[in-house]
Amino acid sequence: MSSSPSPWYHPSTISGDNGDSAFSDEPPPTTMNKPPSSLSLNTDCTYTNQQPNDNYGHFFVKKTFHKPTYCHHCVEMLWGLIGQGYYCEVCNFICHDRCRKYVISPCSSIAPILIKNPVCHIWSDISRFKRKFCNICRKRLEDFSAVRCEVCEYYAHEDCKDFAVNDCRETATYVPTRDNSTTSVRHYHHWREGNLPTNSKCAVCRKTCWSSECLAGMRCEWCGITTHSTCRSRIPEECGFGTLRDIIIPPYAISIPRIVDLNKDLILGIGNNMSKPIQTASNNNSIPQASDYVIVGSSSTTDSKNSGLIIRSSSTEHPSGGDPETGPIYIEKDPRSRGCGETFSTSNVQMESATSTSSKPRRDKIQNKGQQDEEEEREIIKVYDGNATYRNGNPRSISVPKQASYTQILEAALRTFHINDDCTKYCITVPTDEAGGDQPLDETTPLKSLKQLSGRTLNIYIRYKERGDMDFDYVRVYPGIIKTHDCFKEIKVTSSSTTSEVIAKALSNFGLTNINAEKYSLVEVLLISSANYTDRILEPDEYPLYVLRRQRKESVRSHRVTRFYLQHKDDPHGPSVSLFVGNLPPGPRTEKQYEKILFQDIFKSNKDLKWDNMDVIYYEHGAMVLVYNDSDRATRAFSILRQAYHDQKQLLVLMLPNIQPQVISSNINPLLVFVNVKSGGQQGSELITNFRHLLNPHQVFDLQNGGPLPGLYVFRNIPHYRILACGGDGTVGWVLSCLDNVGQDALCQSPPVGIVPLGTGNDLARVLRWGSGYTGGEEPLSLLKCIVEAEEIKLDRWTVVFHQDQDKRLPIVPEINSGKSTSALKKAEENRKRKLNAPPPSVASTIIPQEGSTSEDKTEMFVMNNYFSLGVDADICLGFHMAREENPNKFNSRIQAKSYYVKTGIRKMMKKGGLKDFTRDIVLEVDGRRVDLPPLEGIIITNILSWGSGANLWGHEKGDKFSRPTHYDGMLEVAGVTGVVHLGQILSGIRSGVRLAQGGHVHIRMNTDDPVPVQVDGEPWLQPPCDITIIKSALKATMLRKRKSKIKRRNTEPSVYFPDVDDDSKA
Repeated sequence: MSSSPSPWYHPSTISGDNGDSAFSDEPPPTTMNKPPSSLSLNTDCTYTNQQPNDNYGHFFVKKTFHKPTYCHHCVEMLWGLIGQGYYCEVCNFICHDRCRKYVISPCSSIAPILIKNPVCHIWSDISRFKRKFCNICRKRLEDFSAVRCEVCEYYAHEDCKDFAVNDCRETATYVPTRDNSTTSVRHYHHWREGNLPTNSKCAVCRKTCWSSECLAGMRCEWCGITTHSTCRSRIPEECGFGTLRDIIIPPYAISIPRIVDLNKDLILGIGNNMSKPIQTASNNNSIPQASDYVIVGSSSTTDSKNSGLIIRSSSTEHPSGGDPETGPIYIEKDPRSRGCGETFSTSNVQMESATSTSSKPRRDKIQNKGQQDEEEEREIIKVYDGNATYRNGNPRSISVPKQASYTQILEAALRTFHINDDCTKYCITVPTDEAGGDQPLDETTPLKSLKQLSGRTLNIYIRYKERGDMDFDYVRVYPGIIKTHDCFKEIKVTSSSTTSEVIAKALSNFGLTNINAEKYSLVEVLLISSANYTDRILEPDEYPLYVLRRQRKESVRSHRVTRFYLQHKDDPHGPSVSLFVGNLPPGPRTEKQYEKILFQDIFKSNKDLKWDNMDVIYYEHGAMVLVYNDSDRATRAFSILRQAYHDQKQLLVLMLPNIQPQVISSNINPLLVFVNVKSGGQQGSELITNFRHLLNPHQVFDLQNGGPLPGLYVFRNIPHYRILACGGDGTVGWVLSCLDNVGQDALCQSPPVGIVPLGTGNDLARVLRWGSGYTGGEEPLSLLKCIVEAEEIKLDRWTVVFHQDQDKRLPIVPEINSGKSTSALKKAEENRKRKLNAPPPSVASTIIPQEGSTSEDKTEMFVMNNYFSLGVDADICLGFHMAREENPNKFNSRIQAKSYYVKTGIRKMMKKGGLKDFTRDIVLEVDGRRVDLPPLEGIIITNILSWGSGANLWGHEKGDKFSRPTHYDGMLEVAGVTGVVHLGQILSGIRSGVRLAQGGHVHIRMNTDDPVPVQVDGEPWLQPPCDITIIKSALKATMLRKRKSKIKRRNTEPSVYFPDVDDDSKA
């Protein structure tokens, strides 16, 4: 039994009616089994012999290219003087004459209707991408604003994205009713065309398959294998997830509950939509998942904004196109957008006759006098594809000769909306009123009739011809998770056919006579890339035929991108929905107190929003997980919580996926990735996108959305897994502290943690060989390979206890930092008190006397992973910390951060007084023995052999009484610094610190009258006089250390991942 495969294209739609046979009066065709792989981009079958096809919906015309141009199929140059190759007028596909009959890339006008399981893309913010091509119009992205999918390698111009093919990766396809044993589930390749990595080699012929000149080549989005279009049919059908198969969670092991009006980006926590209100549909019906339903109805299509096109006849006898007497038909650009049919930038194909109404100067074409005269002989017509676009005022414009025929105008109108269909099924009408009234256009003199009916502005409708004598249609039914080998069935519907009858006929034709049709409902889903899913459940007594006709009248385009699904009324994944709720008040609170905040203050005691179970409460972090057994209630609660505030803070709410550990193979150690996009050099945003492309995006979590807790909760039932923390040393400490809190309730209590250093210092990452800082030079795939090969090692952890007597507490005064304002010092102290809310490097807990106790002592405890210091080092760190809190934008790079450290140090050096007599009031004891302190301005206690961005504070071995330190020897190293100059010498590598002691128990008594700057793992504050004790912590940490040399493994490189390709393809 296979898992829900990636979308594959149906070859039956290539010829004939191109998918509209689902609603035609023709007899139903023969039911087809699995399509041959040579006819699709994404398939679950393999055929070795390449067969010619019917151009896959392309509108090819012979073209003369005036500059070097490359074939998009074979990636070779087109040679010759005139008529070198063929050019698709819709999608800009270019190929040799010899390649034209073997093209397997569908045209953008037909590709959307060929997708079996449509999955919408999640678009990034608008940006500029270098050396990338648009997957829709096949042009370069450098010169224009563009977006990319956060889940798959799909790129599009900002104006092209509305016409994107909804073939994103299916990341959660678990079905409880299926045999999900690891030996029976099969996963298939998900192919994506173009934008291959540099120097990619074909897995079959071992030749270069990438191109910097055009959109060419194929790449699997899961395993990363690359191949030529011509060689793809020889690749084995099953995907093994490539070199990352040991750490990736397969999609058939993840399930997402069926939820209402919730897009995939909200479930994944991607983008800027986490704080925006949900845009709900007109009803409360559930959204079908691609793996939950049987598909019924018309094959969907997404129309591309095809402006600036020369529309010609599909015949190649007249390369000039159109009628030789009237000249070519033009589709003009809508002023609002850039069309996907404009000049092909890589080969500089000039559409000599094309015109554009774009207001952007860079797209204006210099026309000669003859062209200008020709423009004066043309008419501009605004085209609406139905009543909806007319009401919204969103037409598309075409330019036609004044002698254009009715058929030419109709063809141009259809192609501007990317409707690849028989034009005899459509007609042109002229709007007569605002309510959608219209009347047919005279076919003999269309432009003259149009001017008489429309006035100065020429407006037309595209209408589907509804034959009055036709009382039936055929709907095409596709199987989803139902066990059947048929791709679809044709169901005849009449004007008297109800929804219940259609459901019963569909199940019967699939041979599922033992299934109760009353358990299924028919869902109408509109697939538009910019709006994701919009759905409506049809009533049992509703008539599908009238629904189709009404939909056609509203919008021909929307009709072609709408599907009907048979959806089981009960969610096969179960009713349980988990909501993570954060930004609640932390600290010592009870479950009843949190219940009061949520139920009474936010839900206003509405019992319909009450949760069924409060699964877990993270008191230290002010977060919890609510479990609902009803998806409708969960969605309503989700919508209210996302817009709720408490204590002037907006609540954070996440819908969590469910991982099925029983489906994951025992030899897989899944990787849980945390990325702090705000750390250090600000490379986290690009890194998190790359990791989502390489792994299952449900494995990658942004620490801005609830920190590590949501990810740790999702992975709580996995017995073995690894963690990758992308950030600074503070981020690593944050992850370890959350593991300390939740590890006791998880099957894997201490998963090993690897590091991608994104911070400023990155001392722990240096010790573990992960480098001084990630700069973007290393490929993310290489980082993940190193995680697979990394070795596990223990890390000592220590507890720092601050014990302060009530009579020694002093108000914080600005004497030590005279250059800082009182408000800045107060802000620093407030930040220290809010450690549990911010990303802390360690666990902080306060021992508070019980009610009625007379004790006035206050004890605070912190977990230390790297180092602890008091004195001048912490003073400089505190100044840097306050400056960053006041203006975070000044610290967007490591260079800026380190330069500010230097400036702060120079200021301290120039200041008189300071901490010169610091050690007179400090008593230091190590392992019960008092240490005589020389004149110092700071004491630094380290657990690792890296401090201050890679400096060796302890120094090299000297043959003295101290042993060689490591981060797992159970010992701490105590060193001193004499001042700011000494700090600079240590950071420069000229000197080392003053060795004071080495031991496993450190006690410091502060007898000072003023607060002293201290820091724990880079988190500074002003500490009033107290006793400080550092002891070995009972908390354990397992880290991943990068190997010095790579492990040599067989059959792990992409080039040899399919060593038996030829044998498999011949079988």
